[in-house]
Amino acid sequence: MDEPMIHRRSLLKAAAAAATTGLAACMPHARDGSAMDTNDGARLPTRGEYLIRGATILSMDAAVGDYERGDVHVRNGSIVSVGTVPSAATANATAIDATGMICMPGFIDTHWHLWTSITRPIIRIDDPKRGYFPVTSFLGRFYTPEDSYRSVRLGLSEAITAGATTVHNWAHNIVTPEHADAELRAMRDTGLRGRFSYGPAQGMPDDKPMDLAGLARTQKAWMPNDGLLTLGINSRNVGTDPNPLRGNIPLEIVRADWGGARALKLPITLHTSGPSPITFLEQNGLLGPDVQLVHPLLTTAAERKILRERGVSYSISPLGESRRPSSAGVIQLGELLEAGVKTSLSIDHTGTYSVDYFNCMRLLYNLHQHRIGPKFPLTARRLVQLATLDGAIDLGIADRTGSLTPGKRADLILVRTRDVNIAPSGDPYEALVSFAQPRNIDTVIADGRVLWRGGRFTALDHGRVLEEAEQASAAVRARAKWG
Repeated sequence: MDEPMIHRRSLLKAAAAAATTGLAACMPHARDGSAMDTNDGARLPTRGEYLIRGATILSMDAAVGDYERGDVHVRNGSIVSVGTVPSAATANATAIDATGMICMPGFIDTHWHLWTSITRPIIRIDDPKRGYFPVTSFLGRFYTPEDSYRSVRLGLSEAITAGATTVHNWAHNIVTPEHADAELRAMRDTGLRGRFSYGPAQGMPDDKPMDLAGLARTQKAWMPNDGLLTLGINSRNVGTDPNPLRGNIPLEIVRADWGGARALKLPITLHTSGPSPITFLEQNGLLGPDVQLVHPLLTTAAERKILRERGVSYSISPLGESRRPSSAGVIQLGELLEAGVKTSLSIDHTGTYSVDYFNCMRLLYNLHQHRIGPKFPLTARRLVQLATLDGAIDLGIADRTGSLTPGKRADLILVRTRDVNIAPSGDPYEALVSFAQPRNIDTVIADGRVLWRGGRFTALDHGRVLEEAEQASAAVRARAKWG
């Protein structure tokens, strides 16, 4: 997980350098299940053949390197070559002029409560009674499957505009298995890669195991698919979390829920927002490489050693974590990286902030410098790696995405560097971390499909997405009699 011991400028190769090539990766065919028979969303673009020309390439692969000016050849959803691509090899490709742009892997979000997206008009940061937790924990009980579909689709539409090509949907409001179907359908209909983590419903009793039968049903209906979607579970909190709205389950329920997931060979994710449960989980033999923790605020050096040894990963959500009181702990990015713990980046939710991975990287850097700075140097390149390749490693999909590597799937973005807020730009990593904003994202390609081009959706009807999300938000409030 450490940054490769190569100076980043030495990786910027001239476009005249030899191209790096590879064979297209074969992806499994979809297995049609009853839950996958219809497509109510926008028709997705086809996977064509593209030649991205003249970009500054940040591959996030030390073997491929970076290019001051180079090309990326994409065919049938796979990266064919990176570097200088001969025109004869791409006679049938659609050319994309990327002059003045950075071509890089798409952002990989490793923890996002997409079902809460339609609560944005209700939540307030200055009114404790209308804060994120009171609003979502109460209104979540009144969601229909269609409300869940529309909320997830709304969140994913913003994800596209922000340059995300993979999202971990932390779905901790699965009222019925049909709600799971709805959220998975929204993920499929928007075309992004992602993990769906099936969870309990809001307000579920802490002494009751999660719906393992519904989980098994969802796995049978939806997995495997075309390689875009994977499945896991999210767990209620473990230990002595002081927040009663999160759920807080005892050991016997932990064993039941986690054991059920492991019997199906599914990964597990868990918030660690209160006092750290890591020692407790270790003492009870529950930690392993299939576990992802979220919100690293209160870990000890001994616990970080345990996490590294067990292969556990940690997702950081800097926008939300930085708003917490000092008593809740500090964002321990430097400590995790120094200890060799797998670490990644996430938005958490969009109830009180927008999706902006550039801002996340910038905030993490600022907080790191403020706290420990020179004790553990942090580079701009390392932050970009955190938001891309490290997310793929966290989610166990680094063989498919996270870097511009021939043979991996074509999950990539183009970032304009001639816009007023970023130009004139020098080092591309510096430009991304210090200056870039979502409005600089020109193109988003997920699994070879162009979903965003020239600052516009290519297929998604955002007007319809917004209208139906507003209708769902109003319907949930009416059903709940929310004043």
